[in-house]
Amino acid sequence: MSDPSSSVTAALPVPLADRLGPRVLIPLSLLTLYVVWGSTYLGIRIALESYPPFLLAGVRFIAAGVALYAFLRWRGHAPPTWLQWRNAAITGVLLLGFGNGLVCFAEERVSSGIAAVAVSSMPLFAAAFGAMYGHWPTRRESVGLLVGFAGVVVLNLGSGLSGEVIGAIALLTAAACWAFGSVWSRRQDMPTGPMNTAAQMLCASVALLGVGLASGETLPSEPTARATLALAYLAVFGSIVAFSAYLYVLKHARPAVATSYAYVNPPVAVLFGVLLAGETVGPFDLAGMAIILGGVAVITLARKKR
Repeated sequence: MSDPSSSVTAALPVPLADRLGPRVLIPLSLLTLYVVWGSTYLGIRIALESYPPFLLAGVRFIAAGVALYAFLRWRGHAPPTWLQWRNAAITGVLLLGFGNGLVCFAEERVSSGIAAVAVSSMPLFAAAFGAMYGHWPTRRESVGLLVGFAGVVVLNLGSGLSGEVIGAIALLTAAACWAFGSVWSRRQDMPTGPMNTAAQMLCASVALLGVGLASGETLPSEPTARATLALAYLAVFGSIVAFSAYLYVLKHARPAVATSYAYVNPPVAVLFGVLLAGETVGPFDLAGMAIILGGVAVITLARKKR
């Protein structure tokens, strides 16, 4: 999603990073990714108790984007060029606008755990979109694609999505847009390091707020404290802390380690939903999750071997 070419230690106290070192910070960052990104699906559901979906995502990203951009400029990071702003706007709308906005929209209709499982199909779409740029799947990757999409079919047979066709379409569209934005952005001139994240959040927030206002959404006059705390959690921990941890791991560990969150987040999200929100998961839902993650694992291992 982002070019990690510049050090993320700029977003951390330098003495602390030097004192702890990668041996401590890598496991700590991975734990942050697993727990925080896995819990954001439940956070979205709680925030939706008071905030409408697109304005929820827009407020989240404009708050996080302004804070991160101001911090980076204060630390001396160069602002993006006009071309980088354009590319960040396109990527941000695909990843955060469609990707996150549609997840918020879908979570009004499906459980947070099922949403996380459906979005875990993103690597399958990414492998398919790679063919547009001449990166045709190998035989093993093709097997992974078939297995993963079979998991999507099984997931749609379960009670979590079968009765919510609009929610299912929204989640799969979100995964596809995130995948295409990721593939497309790798070949563009993007802002470097965490500035890329800040620029994408700022651009996506404008689109999300525009869609929300155009569709008649309004911010609540008296939101519950629970929903507001969830929104703050999403902005601070989900958008800034966790992504900074991801960039740190991506810079100091193997890519397979950095992207391992894709395997861990769905079961973590399901666990949070069951324990804290009383959500239920049926046999088709569990089977679909297992098959999807199996397909993603086949693709990842095939790419690693190649």
